[in-house]
Amino acid sequence: MRGGTIMIRLSQSVITLIALAPVFSACTQAPEAAPPATDIDPARYQVEIVAEGLATPWDMAFLPDGSALVSERNGGVKWLRNGSLSDVEGGPEDVFAEGQAGLFDLALSPDFATNGHVYLSYASGTAEANTPALYRARFDNGALMDGETLFRAEPMRSTNAHYGARLAFLPDGTLLMTAGEGFAYREQAQIRTNHLGALLRLNPDGGAPADNPFFEEGGLAAYVYSYGHRNMQGIALNDATGAIWTHEHGPRGGDELNRIVPGDNYGWPIATMGMDYNGARISPFFDHDGFHAPEWVWTPSIAPSGMALYDGDLFDEWQGDLLVSALAGQALHRLDVENGVVVSEERLLSERGQRIRQVLNGPDGAIWLLAESPEGQILRLTPAD
Repeated sequence: MRGGTIMIRLSQSVITLIALAPVFSACTQAPEAAPPATDIDPARYQVEIVAEGLATPWDMAFLPDGSALVSERNGGVKWLRNGSLSDVEGGPEDVFAEGQAGLFDLALSPDFATNGHVYLSYASGTAEANTPALYRARFDNGALMDGETLFRAEPMRSTNAHYGARLAFLPDGTLLMTAGEGFAYREQAQIRTNHLGALLRLNPDGGAPADNPFFEEGGLAAYVYSYGHRNMQGIALNDATGAIWTHEHGPRGGDELNRIVPGDNYGWPIATMGMDYNGARISPFFDHDGFHAPEWVWTPSIAPSGMALYDGDLFDEWQGDLLVSALAGQALHRLDVENGVVVSEERLLSERGQRIRQVLNGPDGAIWLLAESPEGQILRLTPAD
């Protein structure tokens, strides 16, 4: 039934796009993509392999004692202590791990010191019906206890790709969760009465906050914070300014960095600089009034995954800049942000030839990274001696 509903709505959406063509006919001139990144001399930094042997590491969260939890896409969680990894018991029991599906992000409750709550995002379900879901458990001495699934995005999909599934707590204690468009359902990203291609904002118990932009519409729209997205895999917050940065995968080109305004429509798939995988244009429109334009666009694609706003003191000149890890690009990208605007881009670690899944601020001021290759590594980046 869910699949049938999706197909009907897809057909209606295609009709709507055709009807809108005259309205958008002036939008066929492409905006400029970001200029090429310059490479940082590897002599300026050093990389330590802290641990390895992980099965497609996806995220890491530092605990108050300096240890860390690491999620693996196959469904496992590891505990990193003094450079050694051990298994964490427990976790969601209905993880669907196939293709791009599996266990994804980790986020500690803002009150972790008192409640021990750890939030995990994952693909819940089966090959025929699955969806991004939010799970919460209490971490206690190497185990996830009293776990429960708080939320499942709707509708279900029958694909195993494009989940988004990044998590980030806002200063008010609510939780952002990205939900990808499921690859095969791209037109659904323009319909805010579902969660495909949307940024969701949740209460810590999985409910919808009453001040969400579409809360009064009720139903699935009550959870939507912004929409018109593709596959968002990075969130970074600037607590000083309130800025919420996200990035998302384009198809062939058109990877985007966006600054989130609650309630805004970010255009996918009507406005995009990306091409379809067969080389055809997805849409004749690159941009249009009424859609929130990206702040930065990568063409060709770098496949951005994680993101952090650097706030450490080891790379003092980078404070307030955005660090973006890249899968296809096999590098770490630094976006120089001045007065809330990205002005330039640098690239580092490309000499390692690794798919970099996530980048984090370490409590020691270093930059920590998760690399999928060659053996699922945890890396620590510091300035050269």
